[in-house]
Amino acid sequence: MDEELDKEAIGKELAACIAEARELRAACAADPNPEDFPRLKEWQAARLARSYGDLLASKRYKPAAEFFLSDLYGPKDFRTRDEELARVVPVMVHMLPAKALLTLLEAVKMDTLSESLDSDMVLTLRKAGKVRKIDWPAYVAAYRTCDRKKDREMQIALIDKIGKTLDRLTRMRLIHVSLKLMNGPAHLAGLGALHSFLQRGFDAFSEMKGADEFLAIVIERETALMKELFANPNACRPG
Repeated sequence: MDEELDKEAIGKELAACIAEARELRAACAADPNPEDFPRLKEWQAARLARSYGDLLASKRYKPAAEFFLSDLYGPKDFRTRDEELARVVPVMVHMLPAKALLTLLEAVKMDTLSESLDSDMVLTLRKAGKVRKIDWPAYVAAYRTCDRKKDREMQIALIDKIGKTLDRLTRMRLIHVSLKLMNGPAHLAGLGALHSFLQRGFDAFSEMKGADEFLAIVIERETALMKELFANPNACRPG
């Protein structure tokens, strides 16, 4: 129940996660070779496009698959969105129900975790001299060398949890109307990037009319791949 959740505590953790994500992205931007980080993200997005070609070709699932590839795993620069989110944390703590605030915290946790995992992968690929020319064997070797299985499991679990929550939210007419009404005010208030991200995610999941099968496919494939990569240094390329 909402009254059992401490909104102030959730807000503090949310602010800390946003700060961590901003620090990670700032470190990447300040790196002597900042282009290495989007290079890995582009490679991973291409891998996902191959792995989920069937979902991308599906009229029902294409918007959600594209949202995952562009807004969750893509090589976009999310620093503007981070800055906007950090500015409105106090307002969200005051205005949002505790469960909605907790869902937002989970989304930021996944984003921060993904950024941390990607940063480690880039540094490991650099040591192997493969960051400028990533191929499947180099990726597998770096993945295993980073040895962050628990974090990989957490990343997949958060995808499932956040996806299921988004699916439930799309059935609430009030949220759909509120997002539409907030489009102009959000941009005027300097929150355009954040609002656009939320709108794209909401629209993508709304079009599916139920996300159970979509999420089951993603979780099953990513879990199987993760287990294979940790178990087998000669794991075959998926897709």
